[in-house]
Amino acid sequence: MKITAVETIHVRVPLSRPTGPAGVFNAARQTIVVRIATDEGITGWGETYAMPGVRAAIDQALGPLLVGADPCAVRRLHRVLRTASFDNGLAVGGVDIALHDVWGKAVGSSIAGLYGGSLRPSVPAYASGFCYQEGLEPAATWPGEAERLVCAGYGALKLRVGQREPEQELPLLERIREQTPAAVRLMVDAWGAYTHGEAVRMGRALERLGFDWFEEPLPQAGYAGYPELAGALDIPIAGGESLQTRAAFAALLQRRAVDIVQPDVAICGGIADALFVAELAAQHGVVCAPHTWNGGIMHAASLHVAALLPEPTHRSGRIPAPLEYDTTENPLITGLLAEPPRLVDGSFDVPTAAGLGVTIDEPWIRAHAVEL
Repeated sequence: MKITAVETIHVRVPLSRPTGPAGVFNAARQTIVVRIATDEGITGWGETYAMPGVRAAIDQALGPLLVGADPCAVRRLHRVLRTASFDNGLAVGGVDIALHDVWGKAVGSSIAGLYGGSLRPSVPAYASGFCYQEGLEPAATWPGEAERLVCAGYGALKLRVGQREPEQELPLLERIREQTPAAVRLMVDAWGAYTHGEAVRMGRALERLGFDWFEEPLPQAGYAGYPELAGALDIPIAGGESLQTRAAFAALLQRRAVDIVQPDVAICGGIADALFVAELAAQHGVVCAPHTWNGGIMHAASLHVAALLPEPTHRSGRIPAPLEYDTTENPLITGLLAEPPRLVDGSFDVPTAAGLGVTIDEPWIRAHAVEL
């Protein structure tokens, strides 16, 4: 089997209201879909973030190298892609997901099956929502959002923080904690909003409220100050979603900069790289909780990764770290797939069909494609 074409499709869908984390409002959700065609009629699909230069890297550098190659030679091709893109994990990640989709379909195995089979049939999920919305106060929307998501079956919720100083936002967090069942886990994502002093104050307050983790409280460039912050707080510090290489993750873990590491399959370079990070984290006594906050293809790939994660400890019956699921207004999470995933008892079933195990809605993708 040979690859005959590698295509990228930039999908963009406007939002009804600009939303975002602490530092930015997004007027639309967008993604890069990767389509790999073969001479045997098997098509592979991947997805990555629509960051500057990513599509050009795939179209101009990686795609031409793949045409004529055996798509099942994933390990060899991965090395070629890494070298040709100067370790652009975003570009390699999207292509790698599509290659794995082809490989699995060619041999009749799910992606998890390619790595020896799932360690768990389903993966617990947390609702990743509670963004800031332009023109609306969080106090007017977040309590109702929490109630709705708990009723939908989510056992864990992640809120955004950091748009304002800790003392201004803590009363709302306290209110949500009080009104949410004690069994529902709560986390926060600060998106690099705080200084060290602010992060310490917020972290200690979150400890008092019983929150599960404090995600990326300081600016993420080099993760400067994270080891000191992690040492000053008892609440676990989570981070690492933006790292693109194994070496960067190794340095993060060696510095004890985070208690929970969050590789994103479409940023860190693909399936095998995400699993490498998880195994490396286990050697450092660090929990791995994959990050994913884009579209349905990426979520499906992340489900396979989550199904293969090593157990965090030897205690039997321990529940693995939950997988992120975007519950904000996001047409990509449902539109890319003909049948969006369904939450059952707080978890998503790991697809068992060949490749990604999902059906792509190509007409929807084409209808929302843009040229920028």
